[in-house]
Amino acid sequence: MKTLPHSQQGMVLVIGLIMLLLLTLMVSTAFTLSSTNLQAVGNQQWRSEALAASDVALEQVIPSLKPPLSGGYTRPLPSNDLQVDINNDNVNDYLADITPSCVRATLAGAADPSSLTLAGLSNLTWNTVWDLEASVLDAVSGASVRVRTGVRVLLSDAEKNIGCP
Repeated sequence: MKTLPHSQQGMVLVIGLIMLLLLTLMVSTAFTLSSTNLQAVGNQQWRSEALAASDVALEQVIPSLKPPLSGGYTRPLPSNDLQVDINNDNVNDYLADITPSCVRATLAGAADPSSLTLAGLSNLTWNTVWDLEASVLDAVSGASVRVRTGVRVLLSDAEKNIGCP
């Protein structure tokens, strides 16, 4: 049997320890990267859910820009704080603050003339453009988004004078 020189004894142990250290570093790096990616995906999910909540809130506010035929509104629209249940579990998940503002109104044209003429009534219609800003907040996750959208609403002269001066 051949014997190894004294200077080479234990070199395999040193190389083995270095390889084990490199393997440990690779595993810990992979764990850190995977947990970071998981957090990023979770944040993207919360953001997407908050955007969906803003869409739900905006869909609830847009019909109120045109007053109902009976009664109408008597004041400009205020900011609306809406509770949104995005997952239908009967618990409000998001708080949406919707602020509508009339940007401009242009004359759309006259309606067909009527055989009845009443004082104070006009047959003019207006194309009104509204800017809707929705700020949505989830108190649990801390996710928040701010969405701006525009919508055009056809209003009568009386409706335009009340809601879009």
